[in-house]
Amino acid sequence: MEATKNTGKTKTIISILVFIGIIWYFLGGGLDSQVATNMQTIENQVALDAEKQYEIAKNGGDKIQTYVQAGMVAAAYLQAKDEVNYNKWKAIEKEEAKNAGMTIE
Repeated sequence: MEATKNTGKTKTIISILVFIGIIWYFLGGGLDSQVATNMQTIENQVALDAEKQYEIAKNGGDKIQTYVQAGMVAAAYLQAKDEVNYNKWKAIEKEEAKNAGMTIE
């Protein structure tokens, strides 16, 4: 009988601790942090996909399309808040504009 009482109390205590942990996670910013991390991962993947599309366009030989895709890659890195890669791709975009017979500021 005593063992059953202790087991019941233990289960209750564990349940309360799990419940408190869940509440802390959702109200304490754990969910927000996870969402921010997931969004950054998605934005980085979008930028990498844009780079692949640029390579496909470049291999296709259409200079205007290559220029446009370079701009799309720069925009993807801007969205991802990756300043280093954004600046790199803005320079590539500018070079591709020259290759296409266009000038950009």
